[in-house]
Amino acid sequence: MIVGIIIGVVIGLAAALAVAVYVTKVPIPFLNKATYRSAEQDAAETRKNRDWDPNAPLYGKNPAKPLPAAPVATIPAPDTAAAAKGRPADPLGDFAAARSGTGANADPFFYFVQAGAFRTPQDAEAQRAKLSLMGVEAKVTEREQSGRQVFRVRVGPFDNKEDADRQKERIEAGGFETALVRVQR
Repeated sequence: MIVGIIIGVVIGLAAALAVAVYVTKVPIPFLNKATYRSAEQDAAETRKNRDWDPNAPLYGKNPAKPLPAAPVATIPAPDTAAAAKGRPADPLGDFAAARSGTGANADPFFYFVQAGAFRTPQDAEAQRAKLSLMGVEAKVTEREQSGRQVFRVRVGPFDNKEDADRQKERIEAGGFETALVRVQR
């Protein structure tokens, strides 16, 4: 019996020693989690993200070429330095005029209602056919996304958001999930 107690004490001490070593060697949660970055890493990330465009995957294989900028009316008032550099004197006023429809181009976007994106053209055509039965004319477009071909089913283009929203509500009333897609003119 005494031998059993001694063996139990030795095994208990070994277990306690193992736990103590484990606890002191493992990093403490919430204290050692932060990784510190060097100035070189921050500079490299800044260079990498300088010309980053978050919408680049949306452009597809043949991105649309940007339209030439419309001439911006400048007010030859006291801010002649801004006018001399070609900047508008009242950017908020120009924005408000564009939103109200009084500008040369009331809405700088085309709108599409997307009724799905599929991996196979057969699935996309089936979705287009279902929309056709509702009286909605949809188009299937092919696009590469993350290295895979995606077949999108879209209705449009619409010149203003209100028309696109009406069509979106009509398609959703038919039981389809939709998304409003905005594309710059």
